[in-house]
Amino acid sequence: SFTAGERGSQRTGRFESPQVLLSACLSCDGCVSEEESLKISQQNLEEVERVLENNKKCDVSKHKVLVASLCPQSLPFFAVKFGLDISDAALKLCGFLKSLGVQYVFDTTLAAGFSILESQKEFIQRYRRRHHDSHALPMFTSSCPGWIRYSERVLGSLVTPHICTARSPQQIMGCLVKDFFSKQQKLSPDQIYHVVVAPCFDKKLEAVREEFCNSLLETKDVDCVLTSGEIYHLMEQKKVTVKDLDSVPLDPVIGEAVDAVLVRHEGRGSEGFLEHVFKHAAKELFGLEVHDITYKTLRNRDFQEVTLERDGETLLQFAAVYGFRNIQTLVHRMRKGRVPYQLVEVLSCPGGCLSGRGQAESEAGGRVDKALVQQMEDSYSSLPVHLPELSPALQTLYQDWLQGQDSSQACTLLHTHYRNQGQTC
Repeated sequence: SFTAGERGSQRTGRFESPQVLLSACLSCDGCVSEEESLKISQQNLEEVERVLENNKKCDVSKHKVLVASLCPQSLPFFAVKFGLDISDAALKLCGFLKSLGVQYVFDTTLAAGFSILESQKEFIQRYRRRHHDSHALPMFTSSCPGWIRYSERVLGSLVTPHICTARSPQQIMGCLVKDFFSKQQKLSPDQIYHVVVAPCFDKKLEAVREEFCNSLLETKDVDCVLTSGEIYHLMEQKKVTVKDLDSVPLDPVIGEAVDAVLVRHEGRGSEGFLEHVFKHAAKELFGLEVHDITYKTLRNRDFQEVTLERDGETLLQFAAVYGFRNIQTLVHRMRKGRVPYQLVEVLSCPGGCLSGRGQAESEAGGRVDKALVQQMEDSYSSLPVHLPELSPALQTLYQDWLQGQDSSQACTLLHTHYRNQGQTC
């Protein structure tokens, strides 16, 4: 196993077939089967343009409704490139996508809210059974596909029982679009072509997992993942400037269109699972309100821990572990049974999701553009923080779409499973 930086850049060109990085990479390309490689290579700009062209030529009954979902971590990239604040950049990006023929543009914050709430609930359940279930803790977060692939293919049973079963924001968004939204629009899921704009190439790999595909309808929850960089290259190719673009509001997943304010979750550039679960657990398990979280840096900025103490006693100890080398350290400690944490937020990109190679790589390629990342972090942190527990839309969807928070429907659509696939790398 070695990092993408160690074996050279696999940067995706404007219309070249995208190659999976396994996020700066947690395992060699042997982890990707030929079938997966084919499905991943089909997630490109040419494929989206093919769908758009077919809409112009074919009978209306065969039209695909194009839906684009924007990851919040992609928006700071466009804010920096456009020289705008993040909210204005989102309007311009929406305007560009709709000028291409995309009918609906959502942001995935709502889906991330579901993922956070389900992760919080699962952590509490795991914590309460920790004494009679050796696999209950630590719980590892599950939103990073590079980490998931490495866990399934290389680490196996050492790690997979510990991975949170809540689906990632991307794949919950896939369910929202192909299940909830399609029913609202009186469409079959295969009549919708769903594109996700993400900061990371590895999200293409996540989109082709079997459990996120409907073999009967030959459709996937997410049909195509395009990176922020790929979208920006398309703008460059079409010679579109920011001034040329209309500012168009994003569409609401639920309810009437309003001038919604973009929000983010806790955390310094990812979805903030650690911070949300930490605060929730402190209150739920110990009756303690935590307002500010203090990170203690251990090996480096990408290996930090957070501790909850009361009267000198350590009640909770969580860690944020980003990047391959830090993950290797974590795995080494896991093998020796020396992981003191109840939860670990694991991301394979050093610096977290904002540093995804689909948007943070320098123009020369191969290296992360640190100045760009710093600008993106500043832009992202300017968004107001919103607690998913306080979202009326989430509560409405739990009832109207999922028939309750603990229903079988919620379990099926908001969770998945991870399996040991043998050491093929």
